[in-house]
Amino acid sequence: MAHALHYSDANAYQTEHQAAYHAYQILHFGFFLAPLIAGIDKFFHKLVEWDMYLAPFVSRQLHGHDHTFMQVVGVIEIIAAIGVLIKPRFFAYVVSIWLLGIIVNLLLCHQFYDIALRDFGLSLGALALGRLAAEFDHRHAKVVETVETR
Repeated sequence: MAHALHYSDANAYQTEHQAAYHAYQILHFGFFLAPLIAGIDKFFHKLVEWDMYLAPFVSRQLHGHDHTFMQVVGVIEIIAAIGVLIKPRFFAYVVSIWLLGIIVNLLLCHQFYDIALRDFGLSLGALALGRLAAEFDHRHAKVVETVETR
């Protein structure tokens, strides 16, 4: 015998809202951690030799200062990571645009197409974080306001 499930719109909204908030938390943490690790590794090369990803066109413009340029990139990635941690509503879009720049660089290499495709997916994830942050980032501000008013 089949039983009918009672399903209210209020419960559906709460469940969807909770799932969206969990997605926001996952993306917020991920888009803080990934650029932070990549940025730090630009100085240590434990994950990969980052200089090899620099397009020959860009390398020619740098006149042999590829490694220094990649360290500057690392600093920018660290700043972006901290920005995502503090202000995801803004910095998620910065990271998304940054990833699009990386994609252009990789395509100029005429190789690393797999990494360019992965970075496209990451760029879309950063856009999703920005959108979700517009909905959920204000919770942090309300907690701070509540603590300050006490």
